[in-house]
Parts: sequence; C-alpha cells; structure tokens
Amino acid sequence: MSKHIAILGSTGSIGTQTLEVVEANPDEFIVDVLTANNNTDLLIKQAKKFQPDVVVIACEDKYSQLSDALNDLPIKVYAGIDAIAQVVQMGSIDVVVTAMVGYSGLLPTINAIKARKNIALANKETLVVAGEIIQKLALQYGVSIYPVDSEHSAIFQCLIGEFENSIEKIYLTASGGPFRGKDKKFLEQVTCSQALKHPNWDMGAKITIDSASMMNKGFEAIEAKWLFDLRSDQIDVIVHYQSIVHSLVQFQDGSMKAQMGLPDMKLPIQFALTYPKRLKTNFPRFNFMDYPELSFEPADRENFKNLSLAYEAMNKGGNLPCIVNAANEIMVDAFLKEKVGFLQMSDIIESCMFKADFIKNPNYEDYVYTDREVRKMAYSML
Repeated sequence: MSKHIAILGSTGSIGTQTLEVVEANPDEFIVDVLTANNNTDLLIKQAKKFQPDVVVIACEDKYSQLSDALNDLPIKVYAGIDAIAQVVQMGSIDVVVTAMVGYSGLLPTINAIKARKNIALANKETLVVAGEIIQKLALQYGVSIYPVDSEHSAIFQCLIGEFENSIEKIYLTASGGPFRGKDKKFLEQVTCSQALKHPNWDMGAKITIDSASMMNKGFEAIEAKWLFDLRSDQIDVIVHYQSIVHSLVQFQDGSMKAQMGLPDMKLPIQFALTYPKRLKTNFPRFNFMDYPELSFEPADRENFKNLSLAYEAMNKGGNLPCIVNAANEIMVDAFLKEKVGFLQMSDIIESCMFKADFIKNPNYEDYVYTDREVRKMAYSML
C-alpha cells in the first residue's frame, strides 16, 4: 500500500529532493501535507503538482497569496507555526518528513510523535536541542525515527542485522567543506559567497554555512548520541573530502562496516521512507576506477572551534546544546547578512555558552525559555 507522507519544509533542499523521490515512485507514496516557511511561489507549484490535502505557510503574511492561488483546488490552506504543529497529527499520515530548518522543527516533531507518526528526521536540531525528550517520547508512543542525514543513514544501514551487537565506536565522515586545510589567518577573511560553495553537496544556505564552520558535524555527533544511544567518546569525526564513505561503525570485535556511494541525498531520503525495503533507482552508480584513492584525515578542531564547542555541549548536557543551537542560528543568519565574521561566529557562540543560564535537567518549557533568551543574548553581541 502507498505510504501517506507529510513534508515539513517542502521548498528546501531536502523537501524538494523528497518530492523528486515521490515523483519517481508514484505507486509508493501519496503526499498529504506540504509546508514551507515563506517560499510561497514554490509551495504553490508543488501543491498544484502533487495535490496534497493540506498546505501550510509558516509566514502568516503570505496566507492570502497562497489561498488565492489554490482557491480552485480541493486543498485546505493554513498559515502559521501552530498550524504546522497541528496538521502533522492528521489521521491519514504514515510518515512525517521533518525537513524544517533549525529549532522550528522541534514542536511539530513532538506533536507528530504523540500522534504516533513515524519520523523521517532531516532536522538534526530537534535532537540537538531536546534529544532526551524526543527519544523518551518515541519509546512511549512506539514511534520509529529514521535518519535522513547521509551520515546517520549510513550508520543505520551498517547496523541492520547488528542490533544485538555492541558498538565500540562510530566514525562520522566530513567533507571538510570549502575551507578544508585552511588556517585562522585565511578564515578571518572568508566571505559569505565563499562559504556557500560546498565542494560536494547541494544544500540550503544554513546547513552549508554550518558545514563550512564544522558546526554541522558537531550537531551530527550530538544527533548520533541520541539516535544510537552512544557516549561522546564513542563518536569520532574524520575528514573524507571525497564524500564516498558516508560513515562507519566499529564493533567490539574490531570489525568495521562502512556505507558507501556517490553523494546524493535522495538515497538516504528514499531509504528512510521505505525501510526495510530498498526500491530500485536510476541514481548514478559508484565506480571504483573513478576514485582510485580514498583519503581520511583528522578533523581540525583548532581552526574550526565549533566542533569542539558542540562536543563540550554534548559532554555537559542539560540545556547547553540548546544554547549552542540558538546562538548558532543567530550567528549563521548574521553571517549570511554579512553582519559578523566567519571566526567571530564561534566567539559569540562560546560567550553565550558561558553567560546563559545552565539547566541540568530541562523540560520542554526550559528549552523554549533557553532558546528565546539566548537568541536575544547572541543578537545583542553582534
């Protein structure tokens, strides 16, 4: 039977590629819900093409434009963040693809889990901010969380058939971004346009900047902690600039498994939607002769301080990862608007970690408070 899916963030990089997977497999999937932040024009095109039951635009000022454009179609139109958090509870939905950017994905994911919807998780910030709450809810409501990030999908694929065997260590691979091998003197001068030129992946602006600063890899380490029930010392980051080995698992007997393939986000997206089944694709195939050498090197935590800050937050726990995430979202937005330098982002994030109120055992309300206050703090430091 076809799976009914909701795509939160359908106009972003992951959302558009999810729709490409849907279009390539029309007998497998039915789109029930599409949501976007403010890209009304693309959301309108998607709605007309895929005919979902519901579309939601987070920016309430765009409601009239969206509603008028879809007025002649049997599609319900809503606006606002609260509407997104509500529509994920629709009875027809089987899987919710959480592809919203940043903290905004937390509440819709919580509501989807409480409605017993399986999650295809592309919004790593949900687990970064509130991993303990999310995992407890998933267990309580019997919900599966399938990772969409290529690195976590790789770990998940390596663990299939190995769930009774203890993990000794996992290795998350990083491309190194556009500034691999550069020192602080170089990084002091980098521009936004340089940071947006990722060598291997086609991603949205926010995650591309996070990749350039290595914060993305730090967040992936925190996400892995919760997804696979690991300690921080069991999670290592290695730079593999070809992006062919997507991540590795080392078991307690010393044996290692790796998942490999050409960099294409549609593969982990499709696997998250179809697990345990693998659908036939026409994706380009990897050829060893095109890559006679695969290289690996340690991550540079000295020049890319964000990775160390993320590990520090993971080790201390509490609401510290939430503090890092909130400060980072403000810094990335400021960098994209050329209001802060590349290395200054890390300095301000670190300052917020010292100055913000630390809460050892936060609840959901504590996360909301922390996110709000740290955003104000970070903005005031610009």
